[in-house]
Amino acid sequence: MSIRKQLDHVPRPGVRTFTPRWRTSPLTAERMERLLPEVQVPEGPLDPAAAFGRRAPLVVEIGSGHGAAAIAYAAAHPEHDLLALEVHVPGVARMLAAAEVAGVTNVRVHRGDALPFLDERVAAGSVSAVHLFFPDPWPKKKHAKRRFVQQHTLDLLLRLLDEDGVLRIATDHDVYAEHVLEQVAAHGGWSVHSTSRPPWRPTDGFEAKGLRAGRTITDLTLVALRPVG
Repeated sequence: MSIRKQLDHVPRPGVRTFTPRWRTSPLTAERMERLLPEVQVPEGPLDPAAAFGRRAPLVVEIGSGHGAAAIAYAAAHPEHDLLALEVHVPGVARMLAAAEVAGVTNVRVHRGDALPFLDERVAAGSVSAVHLFFPDPWPKKKHAKRRFVQQHTLDLLLRLLDEDGVLRIATDHDVYAEHVLEQVAAHGGWSVHSTSRPPWRPTDGFEAKGLRAGRTITDLTLVALRPVG
């Protein structure tokens, strides 16, 4: 068996890349009812021009949490469109409220699991960048199969990114950074670069939690290796 097949963990029922949390509140319900219809992407294949009302570079954030990084990026890059993918309703509701306060108009949301959305509804070569900031590290070795970065997800993102597209990853867990480097080395379709923390990203949420715990923040940029000629 190749090292690539040994490292890959194809999704199967009951194995998620996220921890389900389904609690809600009246405030969350009110925000979702009032704010989500205006910014959720329509059903069916993603049409960025229809979803955003214009044609612009599309950035996808996987697991946007309560949206601090997504909103900060959208505010700093008004010439780009950002699609936030998040499964947890309270996080989506907080993001919607924060986006309303910030007055950003270039954010859209899909509330649900990122993997089937990306695999089934996003066209090849239609994404300029993918952000994966502080994903669930699943630090125990036996849970490595649940980490988002796997051989099949690297295949998927490679297909979705345009010619100059990049995958930006940030983590406060050394084990996750090492996991990414191992997966990329086995995949062969990407080059990986250690990069500085982007100035637009707020120190918030899991990043702030990691810093308070004394952990090191690792920023990585993955660039697709395209055939020459």
